[in-house]
Amino acid sequence: MSATRYRRFLRLCEEWPRDEYKKGRDLGTFLRQKVAVAFREGENTQISDPEKCDQIYDSLARINSNVYRQRFPRVRDSCFTGITVEECRMMLSGNLQQMDEEKKGLWKTITERFSKSPEDGPEKAP
Repeated sequence: MSATRYRRFLRLCEEWPRDEYKKGRDLGTFLRQKVAVAFREGENTQISDPEKCDQIYDSLARINSNVYRQRFPRVRDSCFTGITVEECRMMLSGNLQQMDEEKKGLWKTITERFSKSPEDGPEKAP
């Protein structure tokens, strides 16, 4: 039974996309490392809690197949800050210097929004 679980996790790792923006830091890389550690002996690995192993696999498979994205579609492709998906991806990628050069005004705006202290009070509309 352990061999079946191992093959399912391997298939999931193959299907999981790699984020080229986050080399070595993306969820796909983390998942591959965890599977390698958990199944050190490959198909011969003895699983101490098969039920929990199946739960983890099912959860990861649902995330990978976008079950929740389809169930709860986004109304807009931006967040509360107003930045786009691509700008978010650039911020999370670690290429902040590149973003600073390209979107200096946006970065400054975001940092100003988050650096306001509660004593400043609510911002008044012009």
